[in-house]
Amino acid sequence: MQIDIRTTAVTPLRQTFGHVARRIGSGKPASRYQEATFDLQPEVNFHYRPYWDAGHELYDASRTAIVMDDWYACTDPRQYYYGAWTQTRARQQEVMERNFAFVEQRGLPELLDEGWKRRVAALVLPLRHVEYAANLNNTAVAAYGYGAALTQAASFCAMDRLGIAQYLTRIGLLLDSNGSALLDAAKADWLHAAHLQPLRRLCEDLLVVEDWFELLLAQDFVLDGLLYPLVYERIEAEFSREAGTTLALLSGFMDEWYAEHTRWIDQQLKVVAAASAANRERVAGWCRQWSERVRAALLPLASEVFGDGAEAVLDELEAALQARAQKKCGLSWAPEVAA
Repeated sequence: MQIDIRTTAVTPLRQTFGHVARRIGSGKPASRYQEATFDLQPEVNFHYRPYWDAGHELYDASRTAIVMDDWYACTDPRQYYYGAWTQTRARQQEVMERNFAFVEQRGLPELLDEGWKRRVAALVLPLRHVEYAANLNNTAVAAYGYGAALTQAASFCAMDRLGIAQYLTRIGLLLDSNGSALLDAAKADWLHAAHLQPLRRLCEDLLVVEDWFELLLAQDFVLDGLLYPLVYERIEAEFSREAGTTLALLSGFMDEWYAEHTRWIDQQLKVVAAASAANRERVAGWCRQWSERVRAALLPLASEVFGDGAEAVLDELEAALQARAQKKCGLSWAPEVAA
């Protein structure tokens, strides 16, 4: 007996949802990212204004000075929706767990000098408080921002920052043979050490920035754009020369995360700046304002490692940030000249 198996091709009547098709064209199949992003935020039929901010609707584009015809132009070049983001972070966490296990199983913390551990506690571990502030700031962007394309990515970023804070806490616990002594010292330094107070003041000031796009720019472009290269490239390289690559192994996620994070934030600034001359001027002004603040806040931290060479290091990092803004975002700014 012979059985013939036949297949029949079924042509779908439509490729995707109507609201997505209106953006990409009715004849094109939509990606999972597009279907999980476009036009998800409610825009009409709000019953009342929020009691805590009666001057705005629940979702209101006027919460920022930036004006866009379509906030859904601010897409994520990584194509992260919830499923793709969680899968990527799960794979990265597996790598980090192996790194922590490698360091612990081979007893590398016991081989490190106590003075070096104290330097890590004074210069790196306090940054977990910076990361928690970044978590709050990106959560604020997700809460008050406009358009799911941008706010969902900000929400993912907020959780990434909480994860980085937890990694820094784990580094402190792993290096410490006395329980939480290093973390206690790092917290005391964050509250009282002179080299951290300008950075702490900056983080506190960022928490009360009302314009959500200014907050996004100040936190994720300017502060991260100077802090991450300073700590996870320059300072980490100095520590590796002193005590080997233990810290580099334990902070590998930060390097990988920052490389992809810059792709996202650069795209947001590029799209917004290209939308109008007014947007470009305002964004450049914010970059100038916050780069001066961030540089001043990081100088005492950099001086603890590089001494008199700290100014030169920050000059190089600021020049690199400006070059990145020019190349990736089409932005340029120069320091204000005193009259």
